[in-house]
Order: sequence, then structure tokens, then C-alpha cells
Amino acid sequence: MTLSDIEEWVIERNRLLMTSVISVSSTAVWIPLHHYNGTMAGRECYHCKQWVEEGEEHDCWTTTETALTQDLSGDLQDAWERLRETAVSLGDQRIYASHKSVMFSRKSCYFFVRPKRNFLEVCVFLGRTLKAPQVRRVDRASKHKIVHVIQIRHRDEVEAPITGWLREAYELSDMLASNADTIRANSTPKPRPKQRKAKAARKGVAAWKSKRR
Repeated sequence: MTLSDIEEWVIERNRLLMTSVISVSSTAVWIPLHHYNGTMAGRECYHCKQWVEEGEEHDCWTTTETALTQDLSGDLQDAWERLRETAVSLGDQRIYASHKSVMFSRKSCYFFVRPKRNFLEVCVFLGRTLKAPQVRRVDRASKHKIVHVIQIRHRDEVEAPITGWLREAYELSDMLASNADTIRANSTPKPRPKQRKAKAARKGVAAWKSKRR
């Protein structure tokens, strides 16, 4: 087989790959060929599904608070500012942007906000299940945390009982962190009886030898 034959074979193989179809749940999904004959290496971003060539800088996960909120309508901007001020008034915490959300965290996140086109989606972590008209959805996030999804469209909605739930979440986060520290401290292995006896025996032998000298 000559070099020309090999090149023709590679071209034909790539053409067939370009038009290959994979059937997923009876739905045809066209698969693009991202790297011809293996010469263009890269990867598909796990988050945004964009193809990133080798050596190309790509960071769709990291963003800023300003980038997430700058396109909000006037009413939502006012609601966001009041919500943020309410959270800051609770005490020490870290506020940062991550992917499409603004996170409010102590040792762990106690609530976060996803800015949407028509509302702010507020997700609050509590230790109990709320039954209130403001709560759109409830999901269990962990053994001790239940996330409550709330939609806010106006600054006047940032008041009781929502502000009370934010404080409750803030205090719960600190309590769970303290309990975790206590559990870790109590889980430090203590010497077993046999280990204590062996240690005492070694001390006795050492004392006996010192007396003989």
C-alpha cells in the first residue's frame, strides 16, 4: 500500500466518521469529528460542553458577582441589593460567585442565589422542612440539610419570614460545623487496655533496671 493509498483511506475514514450517527433513546444525535486523524487534541468541557483545543485557556466555571447580576432588571437589582445587605448583616461569611450562582458561606454554604431573567432563585439550607407559600420546592441536600427554593421578584419580598429563614440557615451552618468539629475530636482513638498494660509493663521494667544500677 503506497502513501497515497493510505492518505485516501484516512480521508474516506474521516468522512464516514463525520456522518456517523449514534442512537440514544431513539433520538439521533450527530457526532462531530473534533480531531481529524488524531492531530488535533483537546477535550469537551464538562460544564458547558464546549470543545476546547489543547493549550487553549477555558474557564466557564469561574465568574464574578457583577457578571451574574449586571443584566438584571431594575426591580431585580433592587431585590438583589436588599437580599445581599440582609445576608451581610447576619455576620462573618464569605460571598463569592461560582458558575451561575452567588454563594453565601460560613464554613459551608448556607444559601445561594441564581439570578434568572424574571426572578431571583434563592436556595436556603435549613434543618427542617418549611410549609409556606413562598417555598416553590424542597429537596434533601444531606443528612442534616434540606434546601428550600424560593423565587423573589421585588425588594419588598425580602422581609419576614424570608429574612428569618436566612438567619436560621446562617445559625444552622455554624452549629453543624461546631458539631462536626466535636465529632472529629471525640473520634480520636483512645489507647486500648492491652496497650495501656504493655506501656505500664515497659515503665516497670525500666524502673527496675534503673534501681539495679
